[in-house]
Amino acid sequence: MQLPEATTIQSHTITIIPRYCETDQAGVVHHTVYPIWFEMGRTELLRANGVVYSELEKTGVFFVVFQLTVKYHRPAYYDEPLELTTICTKISPARVEHSYQLKRKSTGLLLAEGVTILACVDKSGRLQRIPDFMQFPNNAT
Repeated sequence: MQLPEATTIQSHTITIIPRYCETDQAGVVHHTVYPIWFEMGRTELLRANGVVYSELEKTGVFFVVFQLTVKYHRPAYYDEPLELTTICTKISPARVEHSYQLKRKSTGLLLAEGVTILACVDKSGRLQRIPDFMQFPNNAT
């Protein structure tokens, strides 16, 4: 796999349309779905930077969730278009922090927000340094 020299895109937005299986009987998205959507946002942010996560794993680089927080403001509903914005907010030698905002696409109303901190590990789960290409010049430490 050809890795980019540097990641340059720090923010990416995707559209999500909640599926029936992601909701309760009232059509409200279940709280456990949001972390899955956050993972989708991270994956697509990485892809926007020219990196496919499965290919990154083949090089021996893995990311595991170290910390996850979600603040639920309002419910999301079955089949309503949503926009999830994922922002890479901080990169340290072995961790990456992302923030998320989930909004109703039609109104821009904030439904939920969250933060994840990922640890970079090798195939055996030992902490390792984040690849150099992932270091943003303005927040690398």
